[in-house]
Amino acid sequence: MNIKIFDTPEVQDFLQTVSGLDNDQGNPRAKQIIHRVLSDLFKAIDELDITPDEYWTAVGWLNELGSAGQAGLISPGLGLDHFLDLRLDAIDAAANVECKTPRTIEGPLYVAGAPVEQGFARLDDGRDTDGQPLVMHGTVYDANGKPAPGAKVEVWHCDTRGFYSHFDPTSKQAPFNMRRTIIADDQGRYRFRSILPSGYGVPPGSPTEQLLSALGRHGQRPAHIHFFISAADHRKLTTQINIDGDPLLNDDFAYATREGLVPKVTERSDEASIKANQMDGPFAEIEFDFALTRLVDGIDNQINEARVRAEG
Repeated sequence: MNIKIFDTPEVQDFLQTVSGLDNDQGNPRAKQIIHRVLSDLFKAIDELDITPDEYWTAVGWLNELGSAGQAGLISPGLGLDHFLDLRLDAIDAAANVECKTPRTIEGPLYVAGAPVEQGFARLDDGRDTDGQPLVMHGTVYDANGKPAPGAKVEVWHCDTRGFYSHFDPTSKQAPFNMRRTIIADDQGRYRFRSILPSGYGVPPGSPTEQLLSALGRHGQRPAHIHFFISAADHRKLTTQINIDGDPLLNDDFAYATREGLVPKVTERSDEASIKANQMDGPFAEIEFDFALTRLVDGIDNQINEARVRAEG
């Protein structure tokens, strides 16, 4: 049908009322945002002739999404997390802030309170015998390009089944398995031992998979390792590296792969390397440095304190 009512005075007045813009109570910023979101939704219903059946199907899907705790999963799947990164990149460019290490999405599976280690940490507990041993190391640099002693490197990744500790449906992983906080040494260096993670997909049959399927898309991610990097007088860096060679490297449903975040994976099988790294046999090695950025007007203008995260 060609009936359009969005621009009528009645609907525009109604939007003012439901958004609270016709009273002096509440939160002005919340009102501004809700008015815009509702306006866009009302207009979409009008222009696309969205039926009541389609609308209530969407409401049911949102209820399922909330019950499954997957809002943080569909967000990157719909590109919202990546769009936020692109905006932050543009804000930095306008402020002449150079980000030598690209930011990328956090994802929904960080857990606060991981054990703290000095300089070196063993992330895995050795029980995932399907994983190739990994040694990853590098240096954290400050905004002036100098090593940052005492920088905090928070790292987390999944096992070879694609499960993260604290979110493992099989309950096979101990708390904080493959999660650590490493304090860089006096030369800004960090180092850890773990296993190469695998890629993984959204839960089969889940609300997230249902929507992605409706869009003709898959819900798979390439293998990756997450990081928060922070140091005094610098902005906190949220990023992740991808494991080079993964077939989904450039087909990540969460759009997290970025240039500069795919370091080389070197296979080490010589006795000298094995001995120097105190390994039991051949292993993979990744060397990757992180570069932090300065505060903006004395503050971290992009820190995300409101993000709801799991507590250990």
